[in-house]
Amino acid sequence: MNELSRTLDVFVIGGGQAGLALGWHLQQHGLDFLIIDEQARPGGNWRNYYDSLQLFSPAEYSALPGLPFPGDPKSYPLRDEVVKYLEAYATKFRLPFQGGTRVVGVAQKEKVFEVRCDTGAIFTARSVVVASGGFSRPFTPSIPGLGGFSGTCLHSSAYRTPEPFTGQRVVVVGAANSAVQIAYELAGVAQVLLATREKIRFFPQRILGLDFHAWLKFTRLEQTRWLSDQSTPVLDTGKYRKALDTGRFQRRGMFQQALPDGVVWPDGSTTQIDALIFATGFQPNLDFLTGLPIAEQSGRVLQHNGVASQVPGLYFVGLPKQRNFASATLRGVGADAGILMPRVLRHLSKHSLPHLSG
Repeated sequence: MNELSRTLDVFVIGGGQAGLALGWHLQQHGLDFLIIDEQARPGGNWRNYYDSLQLFSPAEYSALPGLPFPGDPKSYPLRDEVVKYLEAYATKFRLPFQGGTRVVGVAQKEKVFEVRCDTGAIFTARSVVVASGGFSRPFTPSIPGLGGFSGTCLHSSAYRTPEPFTGQRVVVVGAANSAVQIAYELAGVAQVLLATREKIRFFPQRILGLDFHAWLKFTRLEQTRWLSDQSTPVLDTGKYRKALDTGRFQRRGMFQQALPDGVVWPDGSTTQIDALIFATGFQPNLDFLTGLPIAEQSGRVLQHNGVASQVPGLYFVGLPKQRNFASATLRGVGADAGILMPRVLRHLSKHSLPHLSG
């Protein structure tokens, strides 16, 4: 028996920034929808990131539609401030949210979607929006010998604080913002090497008094796919470059092999280490869509600006580079959701829903 006696207009998978921003737009049009997330509370994976995480975009560029980010608009919010904002957002707009529920399968039957959850609940909806984003599945590269490494090996998604690594020899893998931020923090208590495939590209946090993101908006580069949200240049006030130049932590080319107690570098030399931390990004988790033609063999999602190419009524919000550089960011998901709405409304109008507006 279905969990709901009614068929929803829109079923939203994911209660993080993308799902909440979409919920705001759906609410503006008076649609009947529900947001589901495996986390108990709204906010998605934000509360699972390391404790000291700080946004590289200022508060004025870190808001969802309808509610400015609180505090100094020029400040750079911390992880807990983002979580608090997202929870407040869901409360303020009374968005219908159900936490502690994971979607395990989506099927399309006679133009209506059937969504199965791990709780045993089954929902039906005329359309489904996947708003689980691109940061739900940690990515760790395949490296010879990694399985035999006897030290601590974890992805940055499991890293919280530097204290457990006090006095250890640690290799952090990655060249983007999170990798450098974690390496800098760890260097206060441990010996740290930063392993990267390419040289670290630093970029000034502020140029002529304006934040990097203000320049992206001014030049309209944020409306392109030229940059990646997971591999942008490391935004720096100068402290990270200085830390590298003065030896607070060191950088080496990516190691080629892991040993039980260390790593082998490209020149054949070895270093004994106690821990490996991979700050190597994330991939979208779309396993629940298995059975629907939503991706190529390469894994590329078959969508254009959030509209599934081969499944009418299926949409996406929050995928990296879905529409442009900002698509997977706090400031980008609202715009992407707004652009998606006319397509959602047209799809729903075919089902003769008299309460649709706009």
